[in-house]
Amino acid sequence: MSFTPQNQLRKKLKKVAKILLILYIMIGASLYFLQEKLLFLPTVLAQDYQFEFAYPFEEVFLNPAENVSINAIHFKAERPKGVILYFHGNAGDLSRWGNMAEPFVAKNYDVFMMDYRTYGKSMGKLSEQAFYDDAQYCYDYLLKQYTESDIVIYGRSLGTGISTFLASSNKPKQLILETPYYSILDVAKHRFPIFPVSTLLKYQFPSNEFIVDVNCTITIFHGTDDVVVPYTSAEKLKVVAPKNNIMFITIEGGGHNNLIEFEDYRNAINNIL
Repeated sequence: MSFTPQNQLRKKLKKVAKILLILYIMIGASLYFLQEKLLFLPTVLAQDYQFEFAYPFEEVFLNPAENVSINAIHFKAERPKGVILYFHGNAGDLSRWGNMAEPFVAKNYDVFMMDYRTYGKSMGKLSEQAFYDDAQYCYDYLLKQYTESDIVIYGRSLGTGISTFLASSNKPKQLILETPYYSILDVAKHRFPIFPVSTLLKYQFPSNEFIVDVNCTITIFHGTDDVVVPYTSAEKLKVVAPKNNIMFITIEGGGHNNLIEFEDYRNAINNIL
């Protein structure tokens, strides 16, 4: 058998191709079997953990289903103009996200913020439907204390898909979306373009499908330098949204976690709230 340079090169190329194929299969399998660990980054709090915030609040435990406990914080303003139902991003828990409520309480809004299942003190099995069911349960809980026209739904990052679903199924005063996505599938395609994510992904969060049924005023904030959820994903969401009640606010130079630092964001929030 001849061991010419050409034969040796072919053998090396075959070996490299085999390694790349194995890596491709391994990464694809990880995307499928470990996607909850990739999508959701909860931190857990002890059940006796004591929250501390600058404004008065009530800690609430809700039980939307058997073996499910949803922990929430209900901030109370002195003379509330209404209530903001806030759905947070995919990392951390209420000990961190609760601080995000304080600027809204300062504007005389009550704020209700829940931790998703497996986050903080909340417990229960995760699924996409569970996110929607728990969100609706919180909305119904607020309806016992507020009129629907007093409820503002606010979604941040992961929470934008949940918020858009909820607004499409109810009649809140308005919907505010900070760094939203067209769908989780759209973001996954952007991040993993060589994988068949349409087949692999169990979680879809199709904001593009929900938003067409939203009847209230919609405000979208997105930064041009967002490396987590591409600005283009939010632009696509704007295209399919109802044309007569949407405001799309571009934050030049804004990233995924710093829009509050920009005057354009703060001015717009002051105007709409």
